[in-house]
Amino acid sequence: MARLLPHPLLTLMIAVVWLLLANDLSVGHLVLGLIIGVVVPLVTSVYWPDRSRVRNPAAILGYLLVVAWDIVVSNVQVAYLVLFRRGDTLRSRFVTVPLDLRTPEAVAVLAGTITMTPGTVSADTSADGRALLVHCLETDDPDAVIAQIKDRYERRLKEIFE
Repeated sequence: MARLLPHPLLTLMIAVVWLLLANDLSVGHLVLGLIIGVVVPLVTSVYWPDRSRVRNPAAILGYLLVVAWDIVVSNVQVAYLVLFRRGDTLRSRFVTVPLDLRTPEAVAVLAGTITMTPGTVSADTSADGRALLVHCLETDDPDAVIAQIKDRYERRLKEIFE
């Protein structure tokens, strides 16, 4: 079974995304989504030397809720900055966030989460993967930004991946 479905969650996700993109829940689209969901992981499995492991799947929902809330709050904050602080200069800066995460998948999810949150962008990862360079649109306290990223995101990702 592992040979036919080397990445079963990826197979399921591809099939669901196909159905969402097709916007049609017919048998034909379901079968086509499943075929694509089986073929893509089979063809790309040689490029996945180590399978990523989710240690605590139940923690994913909590992580998604925190990220969704932070995206909403950040949207409001960025809209305020753009609409009402035109004459003022923004206090943007780069912040280096030291990482306790060791799995590349967890670091990639953290970098993507930071980039999806308005007002912050993951700019670079250190060569050894132990630090992330983040650009903040507005901050006067880089230590608070680091503490927030480590508490709200990194801690939860450690629960999920490590």
